[in-house]
Formats: sequence, C-alpha cells, structure tokens
Amino acid sequence: MSSPGIVYLVGAGPGDLGLVTFRAKELISRADVLVYDYLVHPELVAWCKVGCEVLYVGKQAGRHSVPQEEIEALLVRHAKAGKVVVRLKGGDPFVFGRGGEEARTLAKGGVRFEVVPGVTAALAAGAYAGIPLTHRNTSSSLIFLTGHEDPKKHELQVDWRAYGALKNATLAIYMGMGHLRHILSELVAGGLPASTPAAAVQWASLGRQRSVTGTAATLADEVVHAGLAAPAIVIVGEVVRQHEQIDWFEQLPLFGRRVAITRTREQASDLRDKLEALGAEVIELPLIRIVPEVAREELVDIFTELGSYDWIVFTSSNGVRAFFAYFFKAYDEVRNLGMLRFACVGDATRREIEKFHLKVECVPKLATADALADALVATESLDSAKVVVVTGNLNRDVLVQKLEAAGAIVDQLPLYRTEKTDLTAEPAAEDFRLKGADAVLFASSSAAQAYVDQAAALGLSANAKKPLLGSIGAQTSATMKEAGLPVDFVAKEPGLDPLVDALVAKLSRKIRG
Repeated sequence: MSSPGIVYLVGAGPGDLGLVTFRAKELISRADVLVYDYLVHPELVAWCKVGCEVLYVGKQAGRHSVPQEEIEALLVRHAKAGKVVVRLKGGDPFVFGRGGEEARTLAKGGVRFEVVPGVTAALAAGAYAGIPLTHRNTSSSLIFLTGHEDPKKHELQVDWRAYGALKNATLAIYMGMGHLRHILSELVAGGLPASTPAAAVQWASLGRQRSVTGTAATLADEVVHAGLAAPAIVIVGEVVRQHEQIDWFEQLPLFGRRVAITRTREQASDLRDKLEALGAEVIELPLIRIVPEVAREELVDIFTELGSYDWIVFTSSNGVRAFFAYFFKAYDEVRNLGMLRFACVGDATRREIEKFHLKVECVPKLATADALADALVATESLDSAKVVVVTGNLNRDVLVQKLEAAGAIVDQLPLYRTEKTDLTAEPAAEDFRLKGADAVLFASSSAAQAYVDQAAALGLSANAKKPLLGSIGAQTSATMKEAGLPVDFVAKEPGLDPLVDALVAKLSRKIRG
C-alpha cells in the first residue's frame, strides 16, 4: 500500500534564514511538493530534494497569483495522492497567514496535517529595530492587529478607536501601510495621545530593512517622505522610544549595503552567512556551477588501491563533496579509507572533510595551491609517498608539479568540471540589473571570467548602482585585469574572511570619503 499523504503548514519566519526552525528545514528537505508564498526567502527553496515539485502561489498587493480556494484544493489534491506536502508561509502560519483556513479545509477533507510555528514578523521587527515590544515600565500588553481592511471581503473590521483608548499597551499592526494615515488618526480620535511614539519597520531582519520613527501624529508623513512601503510592521507605543538607544542591527558595518556573490550555489552559504551577519543584503549570482565528471576507469583504479596511498589532497570543497559521493557508492564506511592522511587548501574545505569525522593534518595558512604544496613539502613525508590529488577541470598544475619535485608519486583524480550558468532568466540577476549593488565579490578566476562572458545577462539599467569589484587573491585579480574588469579591492590574503574584511574596509573608506 502507498503511504498516506500529509501536509505540513510551516512558518518560514520573517526573512532571515537564521530564524528558520530546524523542524522547518528538515521538512523542506523531505517534501515531495513545496508550496510557498511571496515573503518566503528564496534560499529555502534550494533546500528541497531533487525531484521536489516547487509551486509558487504568492500574493502581492493588488495581485493574487493563485486564489486562496485553489491553494487549499491544491494541498488536498497532492496529499490525497500520497505526497508529503510542505506549505511554506512567511512568518507564522497562524498569525494573519490564513493558515487556520487551510488547516480547516484539510481537516474537512480528511487530510493529515501538522502545524509548524515560525517567528512572526512583529517579533522580528521589534528585535531587529531595537524596539522591545513589552517593557515593565511602559507596556504590560502586546496586541497584534491587522490593518488589511477590505469591506468587500466581509472581514471583521478593527475598531481602532477602542484600541486608542487602551493604556500601557503596544500595538503591532500587520498589513497597515495602505491605510496607515487612517489607522493612526482613528487611534488618536479614540484617545491615544498624538505624541505617542510610533515606528514602521520594512523588510524586518533582512539587509534591506528600513525603519522610520515618529509619533502617532507624524509617522504617516515620515513614511511617505522615506518612501517606505509594504511589507512592513507598524509599532505604536512608548516602547518605540527605546529604538534610538538599542538599535543594534542597523548599526552593523554592512547594513544597507547590497553585495553580490558569484560562488556556486553549493559554496555560497559560508560567504552569504558572513555578509548577512554584518548586515548586508546578499544577492546570489551563481555564475558557475559544478557538474560531476569522472573517467570511470581512473576512479575504479584509484578506489581499488586507496589503502596504498599516503596522502589524499583536496583543492576545493567541491572536490570533497564529489569524492565522498562516489566513495560511499563503492564502500559502506569511512574505515575503508585505510591509513590515508588528509590535506586541503583552506578552512571551508577542511570543514567539509571534518563532516565525516576525519582529521585533516595539513592546511596552509594561505588558501592557495602553492601554499598547500609548500605545506605538504614541509611535512618531509613526500619522498616516494603515493599521493592522490582530487581536482576539477580548471585546476592549475603547480600543486602536482611541486609535489612531484619533492619526490612524491602523484595520481590525479578529476571528479568535476566547472561550467558557466545562464542567468538570463534568474530573478536575482533581474534584481541586480535593475538596482545594481555596492559590490560584487569574486572568489575564483572562473567566476570572474564568467562575469565578463555573461555581460548581457548582467547589464545594469540606467539608474542602477554601479558596484565595486572585489577579488579574493592575486590569481583572481590577474584574471579580472586580463578580462578588462577593474579590481577595486583585494583580500590581504586568500580566504573568505580576508575578502569580507577588505570589503568592509573599502566601503567604510567610501563613506568617509
């Protein structure tokens, strides 16, 4: 018998990937069908397994992609077909997310379902704007309200004047930007002092977050002047006074900066995490992709003799992933690696190896092939040693040459090739063309060359911000110059942390200048 289907109504949080629950990530990776909304971070879709059917049903102001009734019918249909369905909703599914309606339809249709909470937008807006939603001296209650008033939909109307009469309360208003002036005036008419602090926080928790503060009498004008729009949370109450003192997120060194990264999707997470931790809005432009490619006879020959090698050397995390994907097809456990010693080119590659609880004995201070070769030579273990170097199609020969010069017997095992991607139809590329960025970061020569080759797909519009271009090291800088790209800043030494440090320093100088 086929297993019965199930629907998971999952809160995707306010935007920051770090605020997505472990349970949500686990379910996304297991889904047969993923149904997601407009406010869901696009990276969550990349967590799906191969073959998952991904359906966008998002709603934006004035435009409904798929009617609510059709969404509910869609969930029921796929679940009754025996599939695991994940319904991703921005924030929390039971806080102004119509998750209750979907749960009711599933229950009526006899479909199994589970509700997975998420961090709702008001909590993120308060936390990331430095506004405690409650405070023992000024606010003893917190009230969530919806400002999405549409009489044509026969929805319950909020009696704003009644809420204006409340004392010692914080009001967190969802979907209120379209009626902001009316809402605030009604609150004041109900007894709320016009001088009561108020704030609007747009895109809370993301690098593009913007916040505006004022009073119940002035906030609507401040919002218009600043050009803020939905999605945003409006917070009204004495707690807003805390914003100026404890606003931490908008003080981060890269806050408000748009930074494009050009690594492969598999490699982008480390760099994205570092940038987002500093407040940046990250645009992923995966100019290259890694495709498995191996000569099967070479793979069989080397895997058959793994126990006879002294060292295995990895020049990238791509190589580590490819190697172990093939390894576990041939062997059941890591003990079949025998007495192999591990060497690799940098910390990111080391961490990928350590996922398999393996010790890496040789990692150079500089993340280059030359430095890796020198570090291996310095171990004084290469004379007549058998070494296998896992490579891609674009690896330089300097590593192998230096190892052989030190007396090692070197076999190369190419496991992947690097290809250029086509970004023409990518939403991120469209966003880049329209708005530009403060900087574009290149972590490899192949990405720099691909940037030039895809000039048509990345051409900036007339009003887009022209980015500074940053390089991870000398080899990438040389490729950029040969391709006619300016090199506006370079990491002091090869590595993601030095590249980010160089970016922060460059943008800080630009501000001071």
